[in-house]
Amino acid sequence: MFAVMKTGGKQYKVATGDIFTVEKLAADAGETIQFNEVLMLGGDNVTVGAPLVEGAGVQAEVLEQKKGPKTIHYVKRRRKHSSQRKKGHRQQLTVIRITDILAKGADKSGVKAAVGAGSVASAVAAVAAKPAAKAKAKPAPKAKAAPKAAAGADDLKVLSGVGPALEKKLHAEGITTFAQIAAWTEADIESFGEKLSFKGRIEREGWVEQAKKLAAEK
Repeated sequence: MFAVMKTGGKQYKVATGDIFTVEKLAADAGETIQFNEVLMLGGDNVTVGAPLVEGAGVQAEVLEQKKGPKTIHYVKRRRKHSSQRKKGHRQQLTVIRITDILAKGADKSGVKAAVGAGSVASAVAAVAAKPAAKAKAKPAPKAKAAPKAAAGADDLKVLSGVGPALEKKLHAEGITTFAQIAAWTEADIESFGEKLSFKGRIEREGWVEQAKKLAAEK
């Protein structure tokens, strides 16, 4: 029996025992996860979803989290005022092994659903916040202007390249102090670069180094 499932915007034909790599999932090595976007089941009986096969699921064990090979993006404009730009990228990936294909009953299996890109912590927070959202019986009131940064927050505009608009975006992500930025890991830098749509700028501007100095001076 095989299944065609979807994850990370791509489709995969899988069978029990297959080992392959997908775009990063919010899970630790050794965890069992379940893919619920099953487009087709094959074997003795073929079932095609519309678009998904109801009640079907693919369970897998997470073997490891890793990064793919570095790809180089190079742009050069040959004009009077020429410019060139070179940057590298390594895609974060998850290696999984298919353990079971469920034709039905996947919604009652109790296995953690596979969640795409982002850290495990952010995925858990999203799952925890879901019931609270459903509990609201009345429509949410009209959104008010964003509140000012909490007491004790640092002036992030001191960092090179950070203006009022960018500071507001950082506050929306829960980043209000130099100490938080100083503690960013390579994975955090890549994640915030994608979320705030300025990939590579954090390293170029040296935010982490600046934040460490500013935090130490407080």
